[in-house]
Amino acid sequence: MEAKNDTGWPASAKDERKDRPALEDEISEKCGPSSPDVLQEESGTKIQRTIAYEETVDDVPSPDSSTPITYLYLTFDTPVAGPDLGNPLLDRENLPACPDLSRYADPLTWSKARKGAMVAISCTATSFAAYAAGTYSEPAYLIAADLRTTHEAALVGVTTFCLGFAIAPMALAPFSEINGRYPIFAAAGILFVAFQVACALVTNLAGMLISRFLKGVGGSVFSTMVGGVIADMYEKEDRNTPMAIFSGSVLFGTGLGPLVAGVMVQRWGGEGDKWKWIFWHQAIIDFVLMVAVASFFKESRGSVLLSRKAKALNTWYAKLEEKGVFGVLVPELNKDSDVVPKPATVSGVGMPDVEKNGPALGLEGRSRPREDARLQRIRWIVKEDEQRASIATMVTVSLVRPFMLLFTEPIVFFFSLWVSFAWAILYLTFGSIPLVFQRQYGFDDEQSGYVFTAMIVGSIISTIVGIYQESILKHPKWQSGSGGSDTDSSQDGLESAEGNAEVSGFWAFARRKFPAESPESRLYFTCFTSILLPVGLYLFGLGARPSIHWMVPTFAIFLATMGIYYIYLATFNYLADIYQAYASSALAAQSFCRNVLGGVFPLVTGPLIRNLGEGAMGGLLGGIATVLTVVPVVLVLFGENIRARSSFAIALERK
Repeated sequence: MEAKNDTGWPASAKDERKDRPALEDEISEKCGPSSPDVLQEESGTKIQRTIAYEETVDDVPSPDSSTPITYLYLTFDTPVAGPDLGNPLLDRENLPACPDLSRYADPLTWSKARKGAMVAISCTATSFAAYAAGTYSEPAYLIAADLRTTHEAALVGVTTFCLGFAIAPMALAPFSEINGRYPIFAAAGILFVAFQVACALVTNLAGMLISRFLKGVGGSVFSTMVGGVIADMYEKEDRNTPMAIFSGSVLFGTGLGPLVAGVMVQRWGGEGDKWKWIFWHQAIIDFVLMVAVASFFKESRGSVLLSRKAKALNTWYAKLEEKGVFGVLVPELNKDSDVVPKPATVSGVGMPDVEKNGPALGLEGRSRPREDARLQRIRWIVKEDEQRASIATMVTVSLVRPFMLLFTEPIVFFFSLWVSFAWAILYLTFGSIPLVFQRQYGFDDEQSGYVFTAMIVGSIISTIVGIYQESILKHPKWQSGSGGSDTDSSQDGLESAEGNAEVSGFWAFARRKFPAESPESRLYFTCFTSILLPVGLYLFGLGARPSIHWMVPTFAIFLATMGIYYIYLATFNYLADIYQAYASSALAAQSFCRNVLGGVFPLVTGPLIRNLGEGAMGGLLGGIATVLTVVPVVLVLFGENIRARSSFAIALERK
């Protein structure tokens, strides 16, 4: 029997290992251990591998099939553990290749080009979902004639579409937690296209209303869940620009829909069923868009990518063990190890985390590796998977918590009321613009459709200004250097004091009274820009008369659109910042209210204008909008005190 040295290996094997050149193959490049003592330097790699392995053998017996598996939490920062490539007994040529882990990269670290492509795809889908909402009202009288019903009954299709928009996201959110964004987007795309086609084929009112509802269910994903995709890819301080583009795409599509539909109705309304191309052209465009989503949209939910990465690594480890390679080099962990004992499982850890739109952050205070690594037989798990409750519980929480926030949190309630009214005005334009411009100026359907150009231009200019206003908040003279919280460190306070000494006048006043780091900074500009909504409503009511040029009420629509945009953007940004882990529920609450009220207003547009007249209608709606503009002002002045009384905000601070 061949003699063994003090390492437990045959002496000849040790000599062979000493003379063997280091091979940088696919395994060592992709999945070699990243401990400072292993594979960190080009020179001496062979010796370092040997030492690491020998120390491991001296201290702990080599793992084998009887060694218990240790389960470790995986994060995006966790070094990849691979086999000891310095072991001369390994048949390296026949080892299974390390999986390609680049596809599981943290979305927060994606390149700007990749993030930009994702935002472009998502916002284009958002625009065409809004486009579908805007194209229905213009041909409503043709739909009524085709289905042998009344114009008012046909308009209920707007309401059912909005109901699908309101309800579906709350039920679908938990599935995106488990399965990721991509499957939900793909399934919603199929549903959206299918019932777009159904709208062109139905022969009765019930079929149209059901088709519109399911079409709304599919389209809702491209509106309400895009905010989650953006949160997956961007840190809080970088989200304003993509969120501004997203908000603009909603209003752009909402204005483009009735413009195109008005032209089609005017030119094809008297040519049999040719007007149904209002539905058919959408089906074709949406099909092409869904192909693009299926081809180019990438999974962005961090916890799902992390779970897939863990599965890929665990499969690789299992294949290594089939080849007789038990154990991989894992950096030594300190006392606060993220080792999860098995067979005991991590379960029953409170309420399910169905709120987070961003990637999992992993175990808090993740332990740092020592300078050495040792062989262990491991499998990776993801903390969020361990803590996740059943799908039934998650759906229940997703459906119940938004209403709990709505009726117990004043901030959520008043923001929902404010943005819901703004959204109702937006949907009011579907019926009010054709009716008012026909009554006062004798416009036909096509000419009325062109008036919606004001909404398109308003959304574009609002988006540009919305992006720019964030750069003003980041102005160095406005930034105080502190975190803006009540628990700033003394060092932060010192930096703030030094910064204040460097500025005077307006900037000193702004820092003291309106700090840029405050959560209410999201509302500073909105206090002024939201006034555009009541101004636009007043101007529309007063200017829509034959003696005044039609450009005046058109300009009023432009102003009102800008006001709606800033209210919408402020609602998303502020609620997301304040409620953090509960942001999905807070946003779901306002989304539900917004779409329900938006779906109701088109039904009352005709009676409202005919009974009150344009002037009284503009005065009434403008007055309500004026009262609601106090919402951001109150929060800017008293937001800290209001948040201090919020049970959800207090719970988040304690975390």
